[in-house]
Amino acid sequence: MKYEALANEIVTGVGGTSNINSLEHCATRLRFKLKDQHKANAAALKRNPGVIMVVESGGQFQVVIGNHVGDVYQAVMKATGLGEISADESSNGAKENIAARFIDVISGIFTPIIGIMAASGILKGFLALALVCGWVSSATGTYKILYAASDTLFYFFPIVLGYTAGKKFGGNPFVTMVIGGTLVHPTMIAAFSAMGQPGAETLYFLGLPITFINYSSSVIPIIFAAWLSCRLEKPLNALLHANIRNFFTPLLCVVITVPLVFLLVGPAATWLGQMLAAGYQVVYGLNSALAGALAGAFWQVCVMFGLHWGLVPLMINNLSMLGHDTLLPLLMPAVLGQAGAALGVMLRTRDAKIKGIAGSAVSAALVGITEPAVYGVNLPTRRPFIFGCVGGALGAAVLGFYHTTAYSFGFPGVFTFTQIISPAGLDASFWAAGVGALLAFGFAAIATCLFAFNRVEQTPAPANNPTMPAPSQTEPMLRRQLISSPLDGELSPLSAMTDPTFSSGLLGKGVAIIPSAGRVVSPVDGTVASLFKTHHAIGLESEEGIELLIHVGIDTVKLDGQYFTAHVSVGETVRKGDLLIEFDLPAIVAAGFDITTPVLITNSDCFMDVLPVTDEHIVAGLPLLTIIR
Repeated sequence: MKYEALANEIVTGVGGTSNINSLEHCATRLRFKLKDQHKANAAALKRNPGVIMVVESGGQFQVVIGNHVGDVYQAVMKATGLGEISADESSNGAKENIAARFIDVISGIFTPIIGIMAASGILKGFLALALVCGWVSSATGTYKILYAASDTLFYFFPIVLGYTAGKKFGGNPFVTMVIGGTLVHPTMIAAFSAMGQPGAETLYFLGLPITFINYSSSVIPIIFAAWLSCRLEKPLNALLHANIRNFFTPLLCVVITVPLVFLLVGPAATWLGQMLAAGYQVVYGLNSALAGALAGAFWQVCVMFGLHWGLVPLMINNLSMLGHDTLLPLLMPAVLGQAGAALGVMLRTRDAKIKGIAGSAVSAALVGITEPAVYGVNLPTRRPFIFGCVGGALGAAVLGFYHTTAYSFGFPGVFTFTQIISPAGLDASFWAAGVGALLAFGFAAIATCLFAFNRVEQTPAPANNPTMPAPSQTEPMLRRQLISSPLDGELSPLSAMTDPTFSSGLLGKGVAIIPSAGRVVSPVDGTVASLFKTHHAIGLESEEGIELLIHVGIDTVKLDGQYFTAHVSVGETVRKGDLLIEFDLPAIVAAGFDITTPVLITNSDCFMDVLPVTDEHIVAGLPLLTIIR
């Protein structure tokens, strides 16, 4: 199998088959529920060329793969022999906070159908475009067949969600699917339609009046109903004899749950859905442009941590309750902003590997799959990701100001244009969407090209400098930059360090120094990106975008800051030679700690190579590393 080796490496990285409770996948990610998160080796997985990024969020261990995640998922399932395990069956007793639990439940319910949801939304959009352009008439058989194909999923949403919710809640998904089917049964729809007719009579169930509601396309009622049915299923199975449980448990679940849904759960859940839709409309109405800017700026941040699933039901609920949604269009500029930033990286970088990754990431991002662009291109160099978010905010503010509205659901991306076509035709909000999209994409691309990569002049080594590698005959145009030493001491290769996190190069290329004095000075002009509260390690970012980590000693975090004094703070601008940290070298050695200090380029993958000098002794301020771009 093409992905067999990658699947085995992923299984090993998450701690083996025995550490996996359940596995799902969405458009780009494998979503693991692990028994023990500490057994997973996220750092090793991040270095795997087949893995874009690893994210731990919402109680899930998420391995970002990309567009071929479905193939990798099948390979992992085959390698482990796992079946799909429900959340309740796989619980390891760990307590999750409410937000993490909510995100996990929502993603588990909607992830299996997100692909067909997007496909149905796109088809609806193209049909709307065809009507506006006069390519087809709504009276033709062609239109009716394609419209039925595009609308079926949303009309029968309670049936589909009944199945996925049943699996997520650990019950019989076919029972919950039948409950969902009852909500949209023609008899119930006809009873709802008859309510508004003159002389319509109130119907009763065992003397209790029934509130008929049109549940087609609804979301919240069936989720609550499925949860209730699954809660009933386990005690009924325990109570009933094995010989009758297989048919009496489903019977009782249906007989108890369905009336409760029509009498209590459905009306209450529908009221909740209406309140959510009304609440969103109030917030949106206060300042739609500001709402757009916030959505455009932070959507990709939510995607990074898997928090975006909390907004998916809101968008679908808006479509169900209001017939339209204004949140989905605001997300299109956020997606196109990251696509523009990736395009800027592709145009600006000289690294052939990064250029190729960026090129493919742009095409994926345009159709709504942003993980390759975010994790593989924009985040590693930081500024492109920020420019993408800023572009998203600017573009979404335009859409918010003109109240651009979507009339079907889908992935935010270029296909969103087909979903924001008003039934009345192309209006100002549609053209505003075009302006906002171009603004987001163009700003991110141009800003990335101009400001994400600082120009570094080519600095060939002097012939009499033995510490700096001379340019080869085959690489006359490579740009080289020197990084000075932050310490006095003896040089040692990273591979000789006792800590495998450093010696394996997982955190980046560099060199180790055995210090002879307790002073760490800045090796570059730049800013303090991070400073551990124990002051034993510091992260810097140079003006040229080089990221460094200086970690004084091995396991010195256990000293809890004793013997360390910091002279800078996070965000502070430093110049080469400025004092960063002082430490009591004799006291740390006397306490039994290895004082070997790695100096790492943590974004080494952004450069062609990182080469240490060949000297045995080093003095602070003299050349230590050569960055080859």
